[in-house]
Amino acid sequence: MQRIEDTVKPYDQNYTTMVPTVFVKFFRTCLIWQFIRFVAINIKMIIVVGKSH
Repeated sequence: MQRIEDTVKPYDQNYTTMVPTVFVKFFRTCLIWQFIRFVAINIKMIIVVGKSH
């Protein structure tokens, strides 16, 4: 069997990190969106905890 080190080149173009799009950057820095997500996650947590008690 061929070793994986022989086939994968560590600094090849296929293995770079993803660059976020303008859309993704906007949602990561938008405080209004972060607040909405915070509220949504807390509501989900309340539902899960409520089901267990």
